[in-house]
Amino acid sequence: MNRIILLPLTLLIFFGAFAGELAKGSRLYQKHCASCHGVDRAGTVAPPLLPLFLKKIPEKKLIYIIKNGLPATQMPAFPQLSEDDIKSIIAYIKTPAKINWSEEKIVNSISIDNYPPKKLSVKNIKNIVAVVERGRQKVWIMEETRILDKFDFRNVHGGLKFSPSGWKLYVPSRDGWIGRYDINKGRFYGKVRACVYLRNISLDRTGKYILVSCWLPKSIIILDAGSFRPVKFIKQDGLISAVYELYSKDKAVFTYRDKAVIGFLDTKDFSISYKKIKEPYEDFFIDPFEKYIVGTSRKGTQLIIYDINADKEIFSYPIEGMPHLASATFWYRNGKFYFATPHIGKPYITVWQMYRWRFVDKISIKGNGFFVRTHPTTPYLWTDNGGDKIVLVDKNDYSVKTIETVKGKRVIHTEFSGDGNLAYVSLYNKDGALLIYDSITLKLLKKIPASIPIGKYNIINKSRKYAPYLLGKDVFLAKCWGCHHQTQEAFGPSFKWIVNHRNRDIIISHIMNPEATYKQLGYKRNAMPRLNLSDEELKAIVFYMMEFKDAENN
Repeated sequence: MNRIILLPLTLLIFFGAFAGELAKGSRLYQKHCASCHGVDRAGTVAPPLLPLFLKKIPEKKLIYIIKNGLPATQMPAFPQLSEDDIKSIIAYIKTPAKINWSEEKIVNSISIDNYPPKKLSVKNIKNIVAVVERGRQKVWIMEETRILDKFDFRNVHGGLKFSPSGWKLYVPSRDGWIGRYDINKGRFYGKVRACVYLRNISLDRTGKYILVSCWLPKSIIILDAGSFRPVKFIKQDGLISAVYELYSKDKAVFTYRDKAVIGFLDTKDFSISYKKIKEPYEDFFIDPFEKYIVGTSRKGTQLIIYDINADKEIFSYPIEGMPHLASATFWYRNGKFYFATPHIGKPYITVWQMYRWRFVDKISIKGNGFFVRTHPTTPYLWTDNGGDKIVLVDKNDYSVKTIETVKGKRVIHTEFSGDGNLAYVSLYNKDGALLIYDSITLKLLKKIPASIPIGKYNIINKSRKYAPYLLGKDVFLAKCWGCHHQTQEAFGPSFKWIVNHRNRDIIISHIMNPEATYKQLGYKRNAMPRLNLSDEELKAIVFYMMEFKDAENN
């Protein structure tokens, strides 16, 4: 006998009313919103309107935006809509939607601009800094204290990337757009929409391909960096944390927020191999010499070291508060390599020794910080704590001091010029500013008004291939500067002379065993002491030396 289950009348009335509200919201959406936000709510000239994008925005704020529009954007006001109409639209856009994305849609989204080139008078590409001004949806191109150009780009998210030469800048947005600015031509080249919701981008080590990790749809998209055309569309069944390239081989690494595996992408044939781990790495970085992956989960209970060559986790340490590893920074001191990381929601940073992996110290910064940065030129770790002061942590004794900025403003994110002489700091407010400091004297050199400035990007400090170079500068200052200058003859020949007259293998042999190689180099006696460098110290100093190789010999 079949049983008939009767829903209470109140539930039937509720579901019927809700269905009616959604139908009304759908009709109003298609009439007023679809031309900009897309018939499928995936976005066209305006951002997507999907639960993933809207869940953190209170209904009261959404009502205000729809009713009044957004100043300085293309979002118009809709004063003719009643509050009930607006609530129906909000109910509709907060319902799940099936999003179809394809290579055809990527191709159709490509837009190449024909702006005339202009000369930016760049003195040193390695000192170029790109600044994201979120409030006005602009990106600045800066050198030292000068703004060379600005261009429009909305919803920047996931980190800007430089081409290997530094002359091209790739800018991703949260809603899947990727733009390119050609610094050598002083113009915005064009853009492409790779997906609907983007996590981050990377470039392969040749700069030929853009690697795009996406949540909507779940995928890795490979784009030609020149034409923007899709090369490969790789479906995924998890939410990717981030994808990062390797500079030492044709590989890229990615992890998931919801799957306990690491993916290794071959950037030549785009095949993927997977390695199992104990729990998902929701945030991670690759060490400067590309031997290890340092990961953590959002549970924030463990910091874990994965040995890439040994294919296993070799170290874990319990820690309270999720480390923000994407914002970690590295340095070298007294024969050892270190990194420091902030912890989300916690009033401290932690310091760790690398390669002899161990926890070193927990340093109170009296507030919830989000970024920590350093450079060989400065003796400090520069961090923020949610307040109006820059927090400086001495790299030798971990003592803490602060720099006053503007009372009531929020300090966030320091970045350095390539040579490290300048520190760029954001005041993260609508009426904020970009502060530029002498990184040695700590003197404020310039204050530039800006609306919600956030990320700053420099090829030396943000490109993975330069991480060993920066550590090598620290090793040079500790081990070599008494006898060698970088570009001028001193007690010994300059690094510039050495790398342009000797091959890499000879340089390494002479550093490791000068007594056995001095005659081969034409010296009558050996004046070079044996330095007894670790493998990491040797790699770092050679990376640093090779940067002085003339372009025609490199």
